[in-house]
Amino acid sequence: MNNNSEVYRIPARFRRIENLHILLWLLKDICWALDFHVMGMIMIIPTLTAAIAITWQTRKLTAELLHNLAVVLWITANCLWMTGEFYGWDEGARGARRLALIPFSAGLCILAYYYLFLGYKKSFRKQMLLKAEELVREEEALMGSKMEGMNSK
Repeated sequence: MNNNSEVYRIPARFRRIENLHILLWLLKDICWALDFHVMGMIMIIPTLTAAIAITWQTRKLTAELLHNLAVVLWITANCLWMTGEFYGWDEGARGARRLALIPFSAGLCILAYYYLFLGYKKSFRKQMLLKAEELVREEEALMGSKMEGMNSK
């Protein structure tokens, strides 16, 4: 996929939740940085929920799925570490900071698998491009039928 004219598109609804997810993640991390324990703990729920939703909606695109699964694991580790810092169990051999290495490492292994065994293959990249285009066409058809339904009312 070294052709610069190729464009990898995803449905707009995927992008909207990704953008919302960035906002949620930033809010969670700001709560962490400011030591807002209750709000930080509350923000885990929407942040992780959005990450899981993104992962689910991209399940048909292996490249996106693997990267988003790594993000879910990253946020899980991040939340574990934050919780440990908030409640004083982040240090030591079994502290949250060390335990966070488990999901961090799992996410890293997923990405290593992608980059070592899948991502460099031209056939895989072409397959992902075709699948992404198929999903965009499905999304456009769905939006078109919704618009027709609205116009007929």
